[in-house]
Amino acid sequence: MIGFSSQTISFDKFCRHVEAYLCRIGQLEPGQFPMTRRQVLRGGESCGLYFCVHGPRSVKLTAVYDHRKKTTIYYGTDGVRRSQESISVKLPSPQPHSA
Repeated sequence: MIGFSSQTISFDKFCRHVEAYLCRIGQLEPGQFPMTRRQVLRGGESCGLYFCVHGPRSVKLTAVYDHRKKTTIYYGTDGVRRSQESISVKLPSPQPHSA
């Protein structure tokens, strides 16, 4: 298990950290492949974030951040859990929907 200190980090720094860690798992160069990010919903409420680095030859490396537990779980290309870390992230405020 890896982790930061108990301080809260910014959302942008957290996203860069997740991308770098997923690239390290897949032996990829950070910044060379696209990373997508999606909200995870439970009962219509946001409960986490799903990250996916899209590598070459349809390779996908994923991570899931749980808001409540403040935990990120990393998965390899085979879908097997590789590691987990506890980290507190300052999430951006939800943007209001325009009509």
